[in-house]
Amino acid sequence: MRTLLRRTATVLAGLFVLFVLIAPSDLEKFTPEAFLRVPLEGLIGVMVFVLLPDRFRKPAAIAGGVALGLFAVVKIMDIGFDMVLYRPFDLVLDWPLLGPAVDFVDVTFGRFASVLAIGLAVALVAGIVWLASVSVLRLGSVAAGRRPVAIRAVALTAVACVSLAVPGIPVYSDAAATALVDHARRVKVGLHDQEAFAAEASVDAFRGRTDLLSSLQGKDVVFTFVESYGKSALDMPDVAAKLAQGDDRLKAAGYTAKSAYLTSPTAGGGSWMAQATLLSGLWIDNQQRYRNLVASDRLTLPRAFREASWRSVGVVPGITQAWPEGDFFHYNEIYDAADLGYKGPRFGYATTPDQFTLESFQRNERAKQHGPVMAAIPMVSSHAPWSPTPDSVEWDRLGDGSIYSAMPASNDPPESIFGRDPAAVRADYAHSISYSLESVVSWIERYGDENLVVVFLGDHQPAQMVTGEGASRDVPITVVAKDPAVLQQVEPWGWDDGIKPGGTAPVSRMSDFRDRFLSAFSPAKA
Repeated sequence: MRTLLRRTATVLAGLFVLFVLIAPSDLEKFTPEAFLRVPLEGLIGVMVFVLLPDRFRKPAAIAGGVALGLFAVVKIMDIGFDMVLYRPFDLVLDWPLLGPAVDFVDVTFGRFASVLAIGLAVALVAGIVWLASVSVLRLGSVAAGRRPVAIRAVALTAVACVSLAVPGIPVYSDAAATALVDHARRVKVGLHDQEAFAAEASVDAFRGRTDLLSSLQGKDVVFTFVESYGKSALDMPDVAAKLAQGDDRLKAAGYTAKSAYLTSPTAGGGSWMAQATLLSGLWIDNQQRYRNLVASDRLTLPRAFREASWRSVGVVPGITQAWPEGDFFHYNEIYDAADLGYKGPRFGYATTPDQFTLESFQRNERAKQHGPVMAAIPMVSSHAPWSPTPDSVEWDRLGDGSIYSAMPASNDPPESIFGRDPAAVRADYAHSISYSLESVVSWIERYGDENLVVVFLGDHQPAQMVTGEGASRDVPITVVAKDPAVLQQVEPWGWDDGIKPGGTAPVSRMSDFRDRFLSAFSPAKA
């Protein structure tokens, strides 16, 4: 029995190490073929333990086991980031994103769930590192105790890998070494990213100009960011129908629209980085860049409007605590979740239904006697997990939001997007996007006039569970106005007519929009 247990432990240790070395960092590639390979790193490891002097073997095994365990943890992080953000984990720049991830769990599922998630994550990391160390120690001891057998086994395996190799059908794997090299390259880039960003930020053609936005004088200009509204949504029948219907309604009300695509710096999450990119004209694709940006004096669109005599406001229902970064945008007024007067229930992550957010902005700003106002409004009803979603309400009945308490979905707990039927998740996503788009179109219909200009866009694509593998980072953007002179200014952009861009509509980087917008509505620089 003792011999059987030892042999079983050796086999399990070998399988664990084998799995860590050859498992892909992308769940889409978890196929049987991916695991029918011989890891070259494993063969090298066996030879190292065979050749090492006895006194170095145990320390080397412990160190190797810890390294293998940490590699496994990073691979798990890679899988998670790929599922949500379409990219691997960055060992230099991505650690600050763990905080917002915990906040998302806290807000959506409650404090107990967030504490439990942290505890499980710590236990998982510790358990993987311990298991890797024990496994490497076991395998190293077995290899050293049977040196001739181990050497012959490695030699025969290497010969077999070479002999059986067929073009296009790999027999061996160097996935672990490749992953380490890729991460090393990203670390190198990350360590120099601060200098690269400083160089980009030092160039600003609009710094110090006092004649900006003269072509929009007298207009209320509203930028609305629709959470997770990506190009992939346009292929969903419900969303496409909502856009077609909205287009007809806006035309009937006398509005014209132009649409295209912007490439977002992020995907699946990180809305604040996309919003900062559009408003600042700088590419903000990591938290380090975001922190450097908000500590700078960069000219943002809200600041440009304020300096051109607009009242500049930020309506940010997703902000539920102190937001010192808000000072960077130079708003005259910031309305966070507590300032919107909402007394209804939460729907998933969203603190406030989008329709109520727009109504609150109307009530607090545009309904009063006012000069021109500029507003930036991130809307959060289409934030994951996309269930439950509120229903649209007649504008006169919104009140303080208590009406939402009577909706059946208001008492439903949020559902995680993981572990659910992907088709159901996509349906919930399409429903939430349709709701957000309906809120924007309906608000324009009800409160729009000759002096209203609305720019609405997506901040980023949703998670890959919705888009599928290989989706771009493009998001739709639309400019809506009743005054023909406004759309004449953007005619040179070559955007498509209507609120739904076609498949071949122009695509530009989100960081280019600030300069393009300021150029279109300001006098040409002498």
